Formats: sequence, C-alpha cells, structure tokens
Amino acid sequence: MSAVLADFPVLTPVPDEDLALAVRAVRVHAPETWPHGLLCRSERVPYPCRLARWGHATVAAAGLTAEQLTGSTFRTESRSEDKDRTR
Repeated sequence: MSAVLADFPVLTPVPDEDLALAVRAVRVHAPETWPHGLLCRSERVPYPCRLARWGHATVAAAGLTAEQLTGSTFRTESRSEDKDRTR
C-alpha cells in the first residue's frame, strides 16, 4: 500500500517535458484556503497533493525557484527557447 501513496519519482537531469508538466502541476495544484485548512485547488485534498509535491520537487531539481515560475520572465524565456527549438 505504501507504494501507491509514495511520491512520483523525480528524474535528474530533468527532461524538458517533465519540466513543462511540473510547471503546469505547480500552477494547477495550488493551495486554497478553506475553513478546515489548505486544500489543493484541483483535487480538494490536503495541500500539498502528490502532483504539487512532484511539481515542486521537479522544478527544484531543475534549479528553478517558485519566484521564477510566477514572474513573466519564465514565460518569456520558455517561449523564446521553444522558438529556438523549432528552427
């Protein structure tokens, strides 16, 4: 039973696909304040849920901070990197 409840593995080095999914997980599985405590906005389970923990761990393994994810710099940098890859 513990294997089912264990956190998702974080691969290092972090593949680009995992980083993109982790950023999305961090944004979607954000904490919301409820009368009985913090809950995951997406799953309505106690925060942090498994995907939020995996997302934060993956982002940290990639060397990014939460501040970098919330700022417009990350979005701008990731878009310019995507354009470079398609050329």
